[in-house]
Amino acid sequence: MERVYNFSPGPSMMPLPVLEKIKDQLPLYEATGMSVMEMSHRSNMYLDIIQDAEARLRKLMHIPESYAVLFLHGGATMQFASVPLNLSVKGQADYIDSGNFAHGAAGEAAKYLKVNIVASSREDNYTYIPDWEGKLSAEADYLHITTNNTIYGTHFTKLPEGNAHLVADMSSNILGEVYDVNKFGVIYAGAQKNIGPAGLCVLIVRKDLMGKASPLCPKLLNWATQAENDSMINTPNTFAIYAAGLCMAWLQEQGGVEAIEKVNQEKAALVYDYLDNSKLFKATALKEHRSIMNIPFITGDKEKDAAFIKFAAAKGLVNLKGHRSVGGMRASMYNAMPMEGAKALVEAMKAFELNG
Repeated sequence: MERVYNFSPGPSMMPLPVLEKIKDQLPLYEATGMSVMEMSHRSNMYLDIIQDAEARLRKLMHIPESYAVLFLHGGATMQFASVPLNLSVKGQADYIDSGNFAHGAAGEAAKYLKVNIVASSREDNYTYIPDWEGKLSAEADYLHITTNNTIYGTHFTKLPEGNAHLVADMSSNILGEVYDVNKFGVIYAGAQKNIGPAGLCVLIVRKDLMGKASPLCPKLLNWATQAENDSMINTPNTFAIYAAGLCMAWLQEQGGVEAIEKVNQEKAALVYDYLDNSKLFKATALKEHRSIMNIPFITGDKEKDAAFIKFAAAKGLVNLKGHRSVGGMRASMYNAMPMEGAKALVEAMKAFELNG
């Protein structure tokens, strides 16, 4: 069977050269005599792997030495609790409720501090990024945003500026769009979209924000303690970190984040251009806030939506079913999705519209 174009929102498509290298190295990693999965995480052979992954991430995102880089368990969702437990000093924080994961992060944080929802688009089914201008709290310990909303296909086109430290869940567009790390206090991201396999979280935190954790904070969630132990308080997700390093090496070969962002913009523009001119399909997110990573779209007829999903799957375009809160279809096109995949999707929509 040939490989399909996998439009899954995550775990998502990974670069084929990376998968092939993993296949080749799976039983025997270089001259170590063993698989990466068999290595001690404290051995010199594995330390080379994790240190290389960190160095590549720092280069790709231009991360200053004033920031720590951690490789943690629990995906991004674990950080929903870690953020308030590490950053709460005054006992309150601002959250912008722009999607399902942003809403979940606020709900989890409310267990540990006072959460101010300064702006929300929940009543409009998150079809846009809500306006936060003039609504931020001077007394907030931090401001939390989700830079890209996987389910609803929206993203922040500009970043909030205020007195609070900016914390970002960047799970679904990290390494796919250029960001100035210096504008953030904390960036965290689940790996399963643009970084590597599921089960890993990358955390980038300005060092002056560490060391203020609540006494209730478990040691595995304490950023300062993790940094002191090089992300190895317990055994890290060694295989996922290894695979993430390979994905980062592949991204460097593509020209880095700056180059892949242009490709991602071109893929998205191709699909949106068709949707905006189609008489059958239409995008659900408002134009000014559209994501280049995740594109939800509908026909307005559930039976036709289901028929198109089946039609596309027969052509090797899979995992296009939209989230239940939006319905229809969703095309997630992260870094590993080639331009050919976007073109194939447009051709499938054209054929379905012509014949359906």
